[in-house]
Amino acid sequence: MTTGFDYPIGPQRIICMTEETTEWLYLLGQEYRIVGISGYTVRPARARQEKPRISAFTSAKIDQILALQPDCVLGFSDLQADIASTLIRQGVQVTIFNQRSVAEILSMLYQVGAMVGQAQQAMERIAAMQAQMQAVALAAAALPRRPRVYFEEWDEPPISAIRWVSELMGIAGGDDCFPELAQQSLGKNRIIADSSEIVRRDPDIIIGSWCGKKFRPEKVTARDGWQNVKAVQHQQLFEIKSPDILQPGPASLTDGLAHLHRIIMDWARVYA
Repeated sequence: MTTGFDYPIGPQRIICMTEETTEWLYLLGQEYRIVGISGYTVRPARARQEKPRISAFTSAKIDQILALQPDCVLGFSDLQADIASTLIRQGVQVTIFNQRSVAEILSMLYQVGAMVGQAQQAMERIAAMQAQMQAVALAAAALPRRPRVYFEEWDEPPISAIRWVSELMGIAGGDDCFPELAQQSLGKNRIIADSSEIVRRDPDIIIGSWCGKKFRPEKVTARDGWQNVKAVQHQQLFEIKSPDILQPGPASLTDGLAHLHRIIMDWARVYA
């Protein structure tokens, strides 16, 4: 018997304008709710075959979004404010997250889980991530020396690590060479105007994740004056793919952290 008031709970037609919410909804088994995704989505790989791509990062196909009749659009940061504003004026529910730290990423994951009726599963998965972070931090605590790590998000001009990446480096056992810049949410405020300052801080490890293009270590080692940097002398230059570390969602807390920890522990076996 039905009363006629058995309404579905939570959004049923979700558009994810960035990758992290897409990946999370797939992990929660709620991918059936997704009706559109970002064109930059690569996690999970099958999402690109299963879902229409309706947005970049700072632009979106508004007409296509409206045609999909979403009851919820999920986005990230002030950079998507104009898209959000346009959709809100069209009567669309929009939720924009602005997670910049590990704690804020975990909070976002819980909120999205609760929105789709999966609060308990979300908490269990979050607890597993936290346990893994704790295990990595305990292993890192045994290091006789922590390496100085320079994380380069972009090369021309050089942009240093965003806050959650800086925090993950710390959990993994390294010390961010530019911790003061990590507090700046905008990339333009993390530009290192004088690259000689990177040389002066003399990182033991250099990690590149040039958002949208392949990291070229040979270009880094050829920079003027960089021959004296320990990371260059010891050939400690590595790439972590952007979807694994620059996505403020499950990828960075799992695969991104694992990559960082592996690089640091390999360095420690030789140079610590």
